[in-house]
Amino acid sequence: MAGETNGGWGGGAESVLNLVPGSSISIRYHSLFGAHDDFLLLEADEALLPDILHNRVTIRGQTDEEAVLCTPLATYAMKFVGTSNSVFLIPPGEPIPPCMEDTCNDSKSNTSAAHEVVPSVIKVASSNMELVLVAPHLDKLKSLLNERPYKLDEDVETDFQHNRGLYRWQDLLEQIQASEQELRDGLKALSAAEIDGFWRIIDEKTMDEILNMVLNNSILHGWPLNALEEDEVVSILEADGYPRNITLHCLETFGNMVESSGCSFWSLDEKKVCLRFALQALGGGKMKLEIFLQKWRHCVPSGMHADLKMLEGEVLYEKLGFETWIRSFRVSALPSTPAERFAALFIERPRWNWKDLEPYIRDLHVPGLSLEGLLIKYTRRSQPSADVEPIFSAR
Repeated sequence: MAGETNGGWGGGAESVLNLVPGSSISIRYHSLFGAHDDFLLLEADEALLPDILHNRVTIRGQTDEEAVLCTPLATYAMKFVGTSNSVFLIPPGEPIPPCMEDTCNDSKSNTSAAHEVVPSVIKVASSNMELVLVAPHLDKLKSLLNERPYKLDEDVETDFQHNRGLYRWQDLLEQIQASEQELRDGLKALSAAEIDGFWRIIDEKTMDEILNMVLNNSILHGWPLNALEEDEVVSILEADGYPRNITLHCLETFGNMVESSGCSFWSLDEKKVCLRFALQALGGGKMKLEIFLQKWRHCVPSGMHADLKMLEGEVLYEKLGFETWIRSFRVSALPSTPAERFAALFIERPRWNWKDLEPYIRDLHVPGLSLEGLLIKYTRRSQPSADVEPIFSAR
């Protein structure tokens, strides 16, 4: 550095970096000074530097999408920021030997030395890019995986086209604007499974069929629903033609694994199983609430108890005269971006009370913005009096 006793650096960035506060220095144009449109400056938080410097970041986005920068754990929007002041880029200088008094005391040498330490500007930047933490863009993931859900009988389809509508892990990484961890979380939220190297959503009819087979066999063989032995369940369903990996995926979707004496057991989750039967009972239509409850409670497995609280974010209720009707309206089918989510909700209903609205927005996670902030940004709140529940409409 310029202040070291064994010599210094001349005409480079070090001369500027070592300036004493309040002092000044002359600069000049570098001999290679040229166009400024062949580079971009990126401003990054110090916490991101290890990922950037060790090549653990990737810029993702198709030609019709805004680019994002992904670390292994998070996604960042890349925003252009203009500045009123130009930023001078000065390359490192060349090392110069120590200047001894007996060799540098004539005016010509002093003039040459002064010329040496003038920093040279090689580029000028008038803007830069900054990184803003954002939620991953996972709606496209849902769309891609829904192109071809897995079906039990798909291998006998006469129009089967190899690999069309199928995506491997690397394919998804290249197309989805999300970090690797966020992509894994997104696949889990969609209950996707890796089948023959491709990530797939299992067709609902297939999942219902396998779940019913598990429940029927639990009655036939006396299996407790909170302790289904994995090997026994899988082997019996496999003998009936159900693939092992799909049966295991069904157990994972509707249950929780418990280890006991070195064996793997599965405990079926009451809420998940009852919800599945509720959606089956409703189908795609509307039903009187009392009729639905009778039908639902009749078909849930023995020992499980159906409760309307299980259906938050899955159904809507509507008052028609003296009767209450119920129909399916699933949060999982709504867009994941706040603007599109609220737009879809207000198309469904122009006005929402908080009790009905909250289950449909509680899963929205926007870095730096609370749920209250989302409501302020996307809704108008009206409340005639303190003892009346607030109503939310589109802003």
